[in-house]
Amino acid sequence: MRDTSTFYYQQKNSTGSDILSIDFAGINLRNPLLLASGFLGISQEIFNRLYRSGIGGIVSKSISIDPMEGYKGPTIISTNEKSYLNAIGLSNPGAEAFSEEISNNLTPLIVSLVGSSEKDFPTLIKKFDSLNILGYEINLSCPHVAKMGMEVGDDPNLVTKIIRTVKNITKKPVIIKVGVGSTDVVQLAKTIQDSGADAITAINSIRAMAINIETGMPILSNKIGGLSGASIKPVGIRCVYEITKKVDIPVIGCGGIFSWEDVIEYIQAGACAVEIGSVIGNKGINIFQQITRGLLKYLNKKGYKNIMEVHKLAHKY
Repeated sequence: MRDTSTFYYQQKNSTGSDILSIDFAGINLRNPLLLASGFLGISQEIFNRLYRSGIGGIVSKSISIDPMEGYKGPTIISTNEKSYLNAIGLSNPGAEAFSEEISNNLTPLIVSLVGSSEKDFPTLIKKFDSLNILGYEINLSCPHVAKMGMEVGDDPNLVTKIIRTVKNITKKPVIIKVGVGSTDVVQLAKTIQDSGADAITAINSIRAMAINIETGMPILSNKIGGLSGASIKPVGIRCVYEITKKVDIPVIGCGGIFSWEDVIEYIQAGACAVEIGSVIGNKGINIFQQITRGLLKYLNKKGYKNIMEVHKLAHKY
């Protein structure tokens, strides 16, 4: 893939490979930082800007067959300076419009897909499979959209049907995004591996709500939303650690990453890469450069030749 970035890290190890470069599930990235699905995820211009800012790769917003308007406002609130509660409703332009938007894509892009049954995915894959994308992340865990989110991920039989359907119609890597629902996340991860998926993303935002105590009204228009940001990082770390103890396929860590230290913690827990989202609301897209510089300083100080030398370090204890 051609590098469209004007900001590229030239640090090399003794073998000539980038210190921060990673390989998982047939995907190669210059560093382990991915844009999390749901943040800035439908514009090619934004994708280009993000890649110039130093990000390793991008996961798009979740795309459905038909356009979705999402919920009326309020759709997002801040619960503290590093956490958010949102119920946007999977708003997206639909597969046809988004496939046109990325028809000339040159960035390392993973397309997130969402559907209510296995029957939706052949149509979705048909729109994107010939384009210049790295693969797919299948969103089976949105906490606030009925019949297209966590209800799907909590049904092991449906999860298996969707994965096998997608794997039968594409040769590109298939990543499954899981959340903390009514099904044990480790058992779900085993089902995902056994069904043939190439990787797992853990975790999605957590089902939550907030109430205005003056009026007694739920603040979000949908009442229930998804909690993201620093508040859920310990849950994300726990899930990655437990999942990677039990499955062999790669796991991408997601949830509450605000610093290079958070990235290292996720990788030590077992993640091969991480998805970053909420911090952009605090620090903007320059955060990717800041985190990458921190990672390089840490690795050089420790004498590591590649970031994956700290992979699963916590599993030794």
